[in-house]
Amino acid sequence: MKGLVQFLVAKIILLVLASTFVHCYDPNPLQDYCVATNGTNRVFVNGKFCKDPKLVTANDFFYSGLNIPGNTSNRLGASVTDVDVRRIPGLNTLGIAIARLDFAPGGQLPPHIHPRASQIILVLKGQLSVGFVSSNDYNYTLFSKILYPGDVFAFPIGLVQFHANTGKTHAVAIGVVGSQDPGVIPIGDAVFGSNPLIDPKLLAKAFALDVNIVRHVQRVFSSEGYIVK
Repeated sequence: MKGLVQFLVAKIILLVLASTFVHCYDPNPLQDYCVATNGTNRVFVNGKFCKDPKLVTANDFFYSGLNIPGNTSNRLGASVTDVDVRRIPGLNTLGIAIARLDFAPGGQLPPHIHPRASQIILVLKGQLSVGFVSSNDYNYTLFSKILYPGDVFAFPIGLVQFHANTGKTHAVAIGVVGSQDPGVIPIGDAVFGSNPLIDPKLLAKAFALDVNIVRHVQRVFSSEGYIVK
């Protein structure tokens, strides 16, 4: 009996160790940097080819232009100037990106999701109403604040969020995300502007709307893209 118990204990320990080894990984980059570049026959990391380290320059980590106001002459009265791995190739594997958010009076970034990153914003100018909604696990609770210059607000990954200028002047904010390419899913564009379009009868039932209203909204969203610059 004693031998059987020792055998079972040893087996359990081996299973635990095997499970630990399987789930262990190093989440950090294993090189100083991996500047993204186009081409083949190079190391492929995070969906990008790495530039030859000997050819990397300071410009690979540089972008100029966030001082320039975005164009808010659109239906939403807002503009997003993203600075992600597409504009700074040196961001590849670094897990960060930044953006300038511009809002005309009454302008807004409507409800949307960043599927791959949490976000934090800093208001530089004007007044913004911001918020996010929790999942069904937390009863779709709304967390919102009115922000003024110097105020900071954080948004958890994957939750529906919004930003709106509730002041009388132009508003500017800086947003930082924890991903080199956080992605964005505007709720309206995804639901009413998909390609191809979702059956309007399905959406009419889902949102308790008249099917003709759904068709009208689909025409609006399918003719416009999201306002990332």
